[in-house]
Amino acid sequence: MRIIHTDEIIRNVKEMCIEANLHLSEDMAAAIQNARDEETGDLGKQILGQLLENMDIAAGEEIPICQDTGMAIFFVKIGQDVHIEGMNLTDAINEGVKQGYTEGYLRKSVVSDPLIRVNTNDNTPAIIHYDIVPGDKLEILIAPKGFGSENMSRVFMLKPADGAEGVKNAVLQAVMDAGPNACPPVVVGVGIGGDFEKAAIMAKKALTRNVNQGSDLPHIKEMEEELLTRINQSGIGPGGLGGKTTAIAVNIETYATHIAGLPVAVNMCCHVNRHVTRVL
Repeated sequence: MRIIHTDEIIRNVKEMCIEANLHLSEDMAAAIQNARDEETGDLGKQILGQLLENMDIAAGEEIPICQDTGMAIFFVKIGQDVHIEGMNLTDAINEGVKQGYTEGYLRKSVVSDPLIRVNTNDNTPAIIHYDIVPGDKLEILIAPKGFGSENMSRVFMLKPADGAEGVKNAVLQAVMDAGPNACPPVVVGVGIGGDFEKAAIMAKKALTRNVNQGSDLPHIKEMEEELLTRINQSGIGPGGLGGKTTAIAVNIETYATHIAGLPVAVNMCCHVNRHVTRVL
């Protein structure tokens, strides 16, 4: 049994909130640079160049990459040989978010009630997904999610007979309907299988996968590549102003499902596809 005190968790979460909002992951930064180099349209190339310049300014001046510093989303893997000592784990993560968003001067965007809509003024509560795994480590992944792209999310409850073509059509419909509203170039996260909520969680988690890492399943990797090509042929382009780079990547996750169902969820993220992982 390994003991991890919540003081350590709070400190790491605080730092991760700030790090994720100020520095884009290396794979995303490299992908945007590559997109600019390959973009043929002058306007698209200019917009991608501005995104790169914005990242440099954010890192140099230690200010957020985007003014929407998102709702704090966490994927937490708890080793079954770990004992959490101190506070309740959820309370500790929320305390880390509170400190990170306050001390980091990050925009607080969370309201306590979806209808009354009073700001909590510290960006809590976070949304936390827990998974119990073997081992004695605690893995914390934060993915701050802005709602310009989040509002473009879709869930399709397809019939099994719709098959692979139905899945592809659903993903393409979601991206086309979003158009410029998801702040392209986007990363398209897709969850196939499970049930209503499992598909949506997989789609969100898919956004945190390295954009250069395709699925381990050959038929899913083939679908990812086909969808990316077709999306980039849409002409939506950077900023929705035309060009060949509408999406950086299509990441698909799958799970077993019921014989009568084929759930498909699509969760897009703008070019500020933020995520940081730490293992304690």
